[in-house]
Parts: sequence; structure tokens; C-alpha cells
Amino acid sequence: MSATDTIAAIATPPGQGGVGIVRVSGSMVWKIADEIFQSLERPSSAKGGTFLHGKVLDADGIEIDEALCLIFRAPRSYTGEDTVEIQGHGGPVVLKKILRRCLDSGARMAEPGEFTKRAFLNGKMDLVQAEAVADLIHAQSDRAARAAFEQLEGGLSKQFNALYDGLMETAADIETTLDFVEDELPDDVFPVLGKKLDQCFRDLENLLATWDEGRLLREGARVVIMGRPNAGKSTLFNALLGADRAIVTDIAGTTRDIIEETLVLDGVPLRIFDTAGLRETECRIEQEGIRRTHAHSAAADIAVYLIDASAPVSAEDIAHLAKLNPSRTVVVLNKADRKITNIQYPITNIQIVETSLITGVGVAQVKEAIAEKLEAGVNLDAPAHAVISERHRNLLERARTELIQARARIAEEGEPGAATAAEHLRAALEALGQVTGRVYHNELLNNIFSRFCIGK
Repeated sequence: MSATDTIAAIATPPGQGGVGIVRVSGSMVWKIADEIFQSLERPSSAKGGTFLHGKVLDADGIEIDEALCLIFRAPRSYTGEDTVEIQGHGGPVVLKKILRRCLDSGARMAEPGEFTKRAFLNGKMDLVQAEAVADLIHAQSDRAARAAFEQLEGGLSKQFNALYDGLMETAADIETTLDFVEDELPDDVFPVLGKKLDQCFRDLENLLATWDEGRLLREGARVVIMGRPNAGKSTLFNALLGADRAIVTDIAGTTRDIIEETLVLDGVPLRIFDTAGLRETECRIEQEGIRRTHAHSAAADIAVYLIDASAPVSAEDIAHLAKLNPSRTVVVLNKADRKITNIQYPITNIQIVETSLITGVGVAQVKEAIAEKLEAGVNLDAPAHAVISERHRNLLERARTELIQARARIAEEGEPGAATAAEHLRAALEALGQVTGRVYHNELLNNIFSRFCIGK
């Protein structure tokens, strides 16, 4: 596969629609367009930013579809190359015929994300902005979409570039000190360099602090509903979703496997898991369901633990609650309309909500409690802003480790530690450069763009 090949792909989602688009980009665009598209003006002579109305023809000159051809001339296109978009009727058969015609005329099928990859290689965007394209496509909430758009507009890239430039300047200053003979440098040189490194470190930490919010917006918060059998877990699961997704019966152990659905709460997508009831059992199927419950609870952002308030609190409930993080746990006392009085629940430092799920009482309060727990790490009321991804975080952590070492060498050793500090800063810059694409290799690009859809 060559970056100079002309590529083509269907750029609209599968299925039926009013309009479907086939995108073609590369050096052979005008040859292909002139060959397959018939209109009053040849596509190769049309101005960029204009539409042509005409027909797409097969190799025998038979009409495939009536269509529009949108003209983009380099560098004023998404990829930075000469590009056309053929907009026909949005049926899968028609679009596949148009695509096949493009391929037969000299284009090749685009790889996943190859149009955006070319935009990066041609300087139309950096890697952070390129990733924002995928984030915007996959956004599950308005807040996630806004954060992705801020990133696409360059908000996050500016922060990374400022950090990179500041670190590069400081590294150059440290490298310069290596050319001086010992004791020739002024006494304040290394204290000043130490302050610059401290500022770079603070900027890096500020970027890392957006990771939790980024993870929640991209992946969704994991909310695991757990408790003993017949406490009302599946009823709560259905009530949160507003649909009868899970089977609810009075038979203990009805839920055997994990059931997952999504819900958007205050702009944050939630991945809600209904789990098997926690109890001792001889059933191997139910035992596996309980094992999965424990595994999901260990990875949960929020654990919602249900207790049947119409019965005495069990030792098993107390034992299970003791294993949970109070700051990430909501206890729901269900069947509160039949709550046994004068029972003291030995639960401390955990938020408690009383509900009667059979009537729907308390569901709103459960949602509020979950939102409060999420807000402990993320301000959901603040305007959406660009936030780092898992890839960014890993590279920032690597740069952070190197920067800590560089700071230590300058602070503890001064001039004798300058050479070692410079090596650590070069490693930090290498990691930061991979974030935006100042430093990149084919494996990195393939890893990023392989996650994109074909046509983008």
C-alpha cells in the first residue's frame, strides 16, 4: 500500500438513506472522475468547491445513478489532496456499484482511517486532532461531542505544543551549559533552569488531571448494580433505563450472567451492569455469574449495592460492603415501604438512598447519588473541554517519569548533573512528540488509524 495511491471508499454509514457518498482522493482523481462521471463540464476542469450535476456511468456507458460530484482541489480538501465526493442515492447496491466503478478505473480500496491518515501526513491536522475525528464520530453524549470538537479545533494540541516548546527550550538551555568549562557559569543558572522545569512539570500535571474526565466521556462510567438475590437489582436496572431490559421474577438467582446497557447521565455516558445475586450456591452456572459479579465490581467506577429493607440486614451484606470503596459506593435500601423499624445498619461513610422500586419511588434519588459520586472526580457542570485519551496519558506518564529524573539531577547536583538531566529531557521530548505526531513511526500511525471506520 502506497501513500501515493488513489483511494476510494463509501463515506456514509451502511444501510438505506436519502444520500450516499463515495469519496475518492489521490493523484488519479481527475482521470477517474472524467471516466465515470458524465456532466456538462468535465470534473477535471471544474473549480474547487463546486458541484457538478450528472450521471455515473459503468464501463459500457450505462447509467448507474444520477448524482452530484463535489470538487476539492489540493490543498483545500480534507486529505490535502485532489478529492471528489460522488453523492448519489443512499442505497447499498447503488453505492457499491459506484465504488466498484472507481476501483475498476484505477483507485484502490481505502484502509480504515486512511483519509484522515493522509490529512495528518499532508499537514492538515496533527495526531491529537486526528484522534478527535474518531472521538466525535463515536461520541455518546452532547458533552463528549463538544469535548471532541474542542480537541478537533486544536484546543488540546495547543496545550501539548506549549508544553513541548517549553521543555525543548529548557532542554536546549541545559545542553548549552555542557559547552562551558566548569565554574564558568553564573551561580543563578541552574536555579533558574530548575524553576523552568518546575513550570513544565506543573503544565504536564494539569494535562494528566483531565484523564479521568476523558475516560468517562470516551468509555463511559462503569456502574455495577450488585447485592444479594431478590434485593431488586434487575428492577433498579430496568428503572434506570426506563425499559424492561432484564427479567424480573421472585425466584432467587434469575440473573445468572452480566447484562450491560448504556445510559447518559448529566452528559456522561454510563455503562450499567446488572449482575448475579451474591450468595453461596452449589449451581456451577450461578457460581460463574457470581465470580463475574466480583470481577466487574472490582473494575467499577460506581458500585450500587442493594439491600432488602424488609428483612434484617445479613452478615453477607456487611461483609460484601466492607470490600467496597465508600467514596465510590451507593447503598440502596429497597422496599423501604416495608422497612423493618428499629434496625441499625452498620454502614459508615457510604451514601444511602431509600427506595421502593416496585412503585418507582427513589429512582431519581439513585441517579442523583450516582452523579454526585462521579462529580467527586469530574465537574459535570463545567463547560466541556478537550481532554486526554489513554494513549495521551501513557505518553505523558512516560514523559513525567523522565522529567522527574531531570528535575532531581538539576536540583541535587546542579552543573555535574546537567548531562544526565539532558538525556532524561530528550526522552521526555520523544514521548511528548509522539502525542501530536512531531515524532512518529509507521507502527504508531497504523495503531491509531486502524481504529477508524473505512471512508474516514
